[in-house]
Formats: sequence, structure tokens, C-alpha cells
Amino acid sequence: MNSSTSSQHLILQPFWDYLLTEFSSSVNSPVFPVLLAFSGYVCFSFPFAVIDMMGVQCHFFYQYKIQKNKQPTIRMMTVCIWKAVFNHVIYVFPTVFLNWLCMPPVSLPVSAPSVCTLLGEVLGCLLLFDLQYFIWHVLHHKNYWLYKKVHAVHHEYVAPFSWSSQNLSGYELMTVGFWSTMNPIQLGCHPLTSWTCNLLSIWMSVDDHIGYDFPWSLHRIFPLGLYGGALAHDLHHQKPGTNFSPFFRHWDIICGTSCSM
Repeated sequence: MNSSTSSQHLILQPFWDYLLTEFSSSVNSPVFPVLLAFSGYVCFSFPFAVIDMMGVQCHFFYQYKIQKNKQPTIRMMTVCIWKAVFNHVIYVFPTVFLNWLCMPPVSLPVSAPSVCTLLGEVLGCLLLFDLQYFIWHVLHHKNYWLYKKVHAVHHEYVAPFSWSSQNLSGYELMTVGFWSTMNPIQLGCHPLTSWTCNLLSIWMSVDDHIGYDFPWSLHRIFPLGLYGGALAHDLHHQKPGTNFSPFFRHWDIICGTSCSM
């Protein structure tokens, strides 16, 4: 192992050792990834919910709202939160429990991944998920029955807001959750990669739905405009036949379904 690779391992190893020493049983629990994802959903969504509630009274943020004529209400936010809780209680936790009975957790590795390995694995997982959801998303828009029975729930709101990122049918949530869980396993990723990717994808999903196009938004600084972000996904809710990709825009550009304001 050369000195560069060794230093990359040393960066993450103390943190990984701390997790193994202090929280080994917790992070190795089958419910940990679910709690991590749901906690991320709440923490990432809450600040934008506050901004939404301030509305036009806070001009600094409101000036960047994409659909200024549509403001989410407390009731709309409450419905989305309740739906997320309901789906987790009815679908996610029973599935996790059954999976735990069939496949008990394996021991966590002693070594942390290098920084380059972590970043490469996260990018690989995100790109794979992006392709999977793009295909699924197009299919569920082109097929009327699938749209009506499965995906229409997510399009209840033409103007997305942060909590609406998990305004999903149980089937859609389980599909997304399956890919998020299995992709790191199929790619042979380190558990730290899986958790990092889990949180990052939740943040990107919330970012897609905030309904604000801030000057510091990631899509404005991402090279070649290949990251969609809030503006691209907001346009998808306004024009459902466009911008199917969840995160990046390359598949929409290749398939001719990209739409810009």
C-alpha cells in the first residue's frame, strides 16, 4: 500500500473505529439504515418547511420560489409526513424484519474504506440508481394503468415542496428502497459507503422537491448542467412528460426528454 492510499485510509479509520467501538450493535441493526434515511428526510426537509411557512414575508428566500402562485399549507405538509410514517410502519419495517429473519446481519469490516474508494462507490451507486429509476419512471408515466395505480400519488402536487419527496405509494417507496439497499450490496460496497449514499440520495431527493431555485443550488455549479435539482424536477411536475431522471440529466438529454425553463 503506497503512502497516498494509506493516508486516505487513515482519514476515515478513526471515525470507523469510533463507530465500531461505541455503536457497533446499533449500526449493525437491520433497522439502522431505515432510521438513518427517515431521520435524514426529516432533518433535510424541516428547514425548507420553515421557509415555506414564512412565505412572502421572507423576501430573501421567496424571490427564488419557482411557482410563486402555489404555496404549501400546513395540512399538505402534515399529509405528506403522515404518509411517510404510514408507509414505513406498514411496508418498510415488516419487510426489514422478514429480511432479518431470513438473512441475519453479517459482521462489520474492521477496516474503513479509503476516501477514493468511498467516493467512487457512492458515485457508482448513484449512477446505477439514476438509470434504474429513469427506466421505472418513464414506464410509469407511459403506461396509464401503472401511473394511475402507482405513481399518480407522487403527482398530487403540481408545485413540489420538501415534505412531498416521500409523498409516494407504498409500492414506489418499496421499489426505491429495494434499489437503495441492494445496489451497494451488488456492487460490493463498504457499509460506510451504503450509509453515505443512503443519506446523500435522501438529501438529493429533498433538494429535487424544495420548490426553490437558489443561486447556490448545485445544478448551477455542476459541470455541463448534468445535475437536475429543484428546477428540473419542478418542471417535471408541471410537464410530466419531461425530466424523468431523479438526480442527473444525462439520460433525459440522451433520450430527448430534457426540459429547461
